Formats: sequence, structure tokens, C-alpha cells
Amino acid sequence: QVQLVESGGGLVQPGGSLRLSCVASGFIFSVNAMGWYRQAPGKQRELVASISSGGTTYYADSVKGRFTISRENTKNTVYLQMNSLKPEDTAVYYCNVGFVRPAAHWGQGTQVTVSS
Repeated sequence: QVQLVESGGGLVQPGGSLRLSCVASGFIFSVNAMGWYRQAPGKQRELVASISSGGTTYYADSVKGRFTISRENTKNTVYLQMNSLKPEDTAVYYCNVGFVRPAAHWGQGTQVTVSS
């Protein structure tokens, strides 16, 4: 059974940084693409960034140049380094399996709030 556990969210001031982590289990992590999504209040969940098994990355235009996705296969973990955070980045962040669309049930997510 696929399990995805996100962590690392919190309250940060505009311009600040956070690093999110997602520990995955229940499938062969190293051969699967992983993605980070977010859902802001009143909005649909959107793909923020993804990384293939070979390290190819995708970023939404809204985060390009500010966010970096990476993975550590030995720890079954995918990361999202978020820099230069803006209030519009406030959302619940989720990880999932897949490069362009989610392939597993959602975890609990981690709340990111950007506010002064």
C-alpha cells in the first residue's frame, strides 16, 4: 500500500525559505517519478514541480527559479526547497507518485503559510 508522508511546512515571512520532505513507502521509489502539488483555499490542487526517476524536472511557471525539487532514493524521499516565498505560495502541499498527474492516494499534506 502506497504511503506518502509530507513534512516541513510552517509559517514563514515573505522572502523566506522552507524545505519540504515527503517520505514514500509501499512501492519501488527509485523507478517512479514524484511530484509536489499544492492546494490553496478555494482553489484546485495544482502541480508545482515533479522529478522523473532519471532526474528530469518540471516546474510550474509560478515557482520557476524559486523552488527546487530533488530526490534521495536511498531514503525514499523527495524534497521541495522553496526560496523567495510569496504570500501566494500559501497552501497545503502534497507529494504524489507520477510526473504529470497523481497516481496514488493523497497523504495528509503539510501547511505552508507565507505571511508577515
